[in-house]
Amino acid sequence: MGGIAKEKLGSTQVFSKWAKMQVTRVVRNRRSLAAVRVAYVSLVGVLFLGSVFAFIPRIQAHSDLSQTQQKVTDEATVRKEYADRVSRTYNFAFGKGNISTPGNAAVQGDTFLEPDAFPTADYCGHCHKEAYHQWRQSLHSNSFRTPFYRTSVNILIRTKGIEFSRHCDSCHNPIAVLGGGLTQNSIVDRKFDQDGLTCTTCHSVQKLQSTLGNGGYVMGVPAVLVDEKGVRIPGLVPDSEILAHLDRHSKAVMQTFYRTPEFCSACHKANLPNPLNDYKFIRAFTAYDEWQNSKFSQRNPLTFYQADFTTCQGCHMKRASNALPEPGAKNGTFASHRWTAGNTAVPFYYGFDEQLEKTVEFLKTGNYLNVDLFAIRKANDDKLIAPLGSTAFTLAPGDAVQVMTVIQNKNIGHSLIPEVRDLYEAWVEFVVTDSNGKEIYHSGFIKPDGMLDERAHSFTNRPVNTDGVFVDNHKVWTIHSVAYDNTVQAGRSSLIRYEFRIPPEAKGAVTITARVNYRHLRQSYLNNVFGKDHVAYPIVELASRTRTLNLGENPAGAPDSHDNADWMRWNNLGIAYLDQLQYSDAIQAFSQVIKLRPDYADGYTNIGLTNIEWEKYASARGGLEKALELSPNNARALYYLALVERRAGHSDAEVEDLKKVLAQYPQSRDARRELGISYYQQRRPEEAMEQFEALQAIDPDDLTAHYNLALLYRRAGMKDKAKEQSAKFVTKKIDPGAPTYSLDFLRKHPEISIESVPWHVHKDVSHPEGMSAGGEH
Repeated sequence: MGGIAKEKLGSTQVFSKWAKMQVTRVVRNRRSLAAVRVAYVSLVGVLFLGSVFAFIPRIQAHSDLSQTQQKVTDEATVRKEYADRVSRTYNFAFGKGNISTPGNAAVQGDTFLEPDAFPTADYCGHCHKEAYHQWRQSLHSNSFRTPFYRTSVNILIRTKGIEFSRHCDSCHNPIAVLGGGLTQNSIVDRKFDQDGLTCTTCHSVQKLQSTLGNGGYVMGVPAVLVDEKGVRIPGLVPDSEILAHLDRHSKAVMQTFYRTPEFCSACHKANLPNPLNDYKFIRAFTAYDEWQNSKFSQRNPLTFYQADFTTCQGCHMKRASNALPEPGAKNGTFASHRWTAGNTAVPFYYGFDEQLEKTVEFLKTGNYLNVDLFAIRKANDDKLIAPLGSTAFTLAPGDAVQVMTVIQNKNIGHSLIPEVRDLYEAWVEFVVTDSNGKEIYHSGFIKPDGMLDERAHSFTNRPVNTDGVFVDNHKVWTIHSVAYDNTVQAGRSSLIRYEFRIPPEAKGAVTITARVNYRHLRQSYLNNVFGKDHVAYPIVELASRTRTLNLGENPAGAPDSHDNADWMRWNNLGIAYLDQLQYSDAIQAFSQVIKLRPDYADGYTNIGLTNIEWEKYASARGGLEKALELSPNNARALYYLALVERRAGHSDAEVEDLKKVLAQYPQSRDARRELGISYYQQRRPEEAMEQFEALQAIDPDDLTAHYNLALLYRRAGMKDKAKEQSAKFVTKKIDPGAPTYSLDFLRKHPEISIESVPWHVHKDVSHPEGMSAGGEH
């Protein structure tokens, strides 16, 4: 070891070092001093035999291997002794051997890892200076210590016990979980807390569990080097040894799956399991599933738009030139270890100006969202004036105007907002001013106390407990229902309606602006953390659009570079209508798409899809067949046509269509699910079972798969498997009584209850003449 094989030493020096290592090994094996002397004298004697030099490389390799084996053996002994000591007092509240439950983190060998076995980030940063610099300011580095995280997890510890925090810390502090630190009267030195997810936590993961989340990884013994046989060498090794065996270093710290979204899914997917909430399985966040269903995964044929394949790493670990020395750089660029995303709070709190600047730049660059002031409608007139900019119209003082604003989640690979929506704030600020700049209407403003206007349209949710109270301090184990969830999924659009009256005395023009703002975190949660008297946290504008409406004539104009093409603007309106269950309006919007783009197959598919959701299956066929005429073997049209064939009783055609879809998209969860149902209905149990098992490999939480596999396994005599699937179905299905908690909350909060109505209108309640009752917001 020690880099001898690569050092340019004389043969005597090489052999002397080899001799000393043999002595060390002998002492470690507790041989007698006499044996040591004999060994040493023998070696010195051999030193004078000239013929020995021809065998030095072979002897050296044998020595390295012996020392590696000894080190592995010694570390295993230390690990066992440590694990035995921790186990004697560890609270196995969720079953003997379950060291991470309610989380899912696991260790090779199914036992505890000594925290000191994880080399520190400082150790890695000695060579990887750029990676260390970026990591230190990142969310991974600060995953545990921040007051934003500690506030909620400390409530959990005080309320239920430290053992329950394993659910959160399986991702936020893996060393604490796997080291056995999360137990009463822990013997573990928590000096590692300040480093959160350090280099050797991510780079020691050896395997992924099914994409369950909650820490769905399998940690190996931390190592920065493997021997020539690929055996992991635990603990620290000299720099010279790493430099001498860079290929072995790479094998120790890199795995192919590190570059996949599945690696991210281990923590960027979560649920609230029964051991945590004493209730049932509740989905928490599913950023991985959202990516998988997005256009960027190329695994889902049902997306409204298509795009090149992009992973989580492709957005959040973009390669850039490194400023500091970085051995991991390739061709002058390095994959970012900042993981820039949406968290402005942590860098702002710690004064990480560089990280904050990079985060704001990330949020404001790229065409992530599209804000479209798409149409207006005047009071007492059903005519839709659309698209704005391409359609002539007139306005007059005193007119009551409804503005239809479409927010398109255009290029985000997950929802707006992803993950813990109860903590983040993203909303639309809508402002109308007259020609003098005086405000006529304003929705989505920040009040003097820092709170967001209650009437704002926000892309968040409202989880509630059994008392119908909003879970404002992230006590996730108390969540039983969600009053509403206004997130916009990847590739989809949201239609937001604003209604105001132009003042009778107004002259010239009015200007309307819609912008999407973002704050990390919700003001009420910041108040929970710091109290009400704290510095204002950053608000970032993600996207905006402004239009000027003349009082009088507004002629049609040339397309604006800020807008999508008109056909896409109509398409996004149709998508938004569809999500708001306004099927007739959706079909009218999609009909405009095919007028402008008669060659656009998806326009016809969208009409067919709308009819299917409207349960007008016969009406859906024409559009789908037209789509396939334009685009033969189009997987999206084939999928929806299969549903039409099922309704018509054409089961063979149904199966063939779905098989064609899966030939193109083998990881389509929707096609697997429907083909499983088709085979089940055709009484082909083995083939149905195969599809539902494949579906579970894609989504281990799919309810349809649990339900049908329970039936199929039982009929096949596989009683244990049937029981397992039945239990999963029971705990994962929605509690039919839960919506009552949502209704309690909405009844108590009429000022925001209208957000739960998909087609609600934000109206100017301050105008003395008012607007129609029940629509005020």
